[in-house]
Amino acid sequence: MMEEVARVVANSNSGWVVVEVEMKSACNHCESGDSCGTSAVSKAFSPKVQRFSIQSDRQFVKGERLKLGLPESVILKAATLVYILPLVGLFIGAFGGNQIANLLGNYSDLLSICGAVFGAFVFWSVGKRAAKKLEVEAQPVIIKSLGRPIEIAS
Repeated sequence: MMEEVARVVANSNSGWVVVEVEMKSACNHCESGDSCGTSAVSKAFSPKVQRFSIQSDRQFVKGERLKLGLPESVILKAATLVYILPLVGLFIGAFGGNQIANLLGNYSDLLSICGAVFGAFVFWSVGKRAAKKLEVEAQPVIIKSLGRPIEIAS
């Protein structure tokens, strides 16, 4: 289970809690972060925040921290749909374009390239549609409440 810490933004009486998760960049974790160009670009942009609702039978206080979990299988399925499926489409399209070129006897490279691009696009659009459906069905779960953060008075 992949875990992330979220902050409660709003709490409704209908059994839903609105949480906010700060999206982290991997650029701040290596030793060469000070001399890396990618790290400099990453730091230049503000951290992205994702806000969504989670169904809960408990009431949470605004500002409370929650530990959320999402099964790895959901992430692996989404990665397969978004990355592997277009690659398969690229190969199938290239093969199909090559076969059509062999029937016509001309323009084999051009038809292979066009078939590869077309196949990758078709499979990408199918994967994107399936990934959106998977995203709707995959709701994170609240693992536990971490309480409110400690505020330091100055």
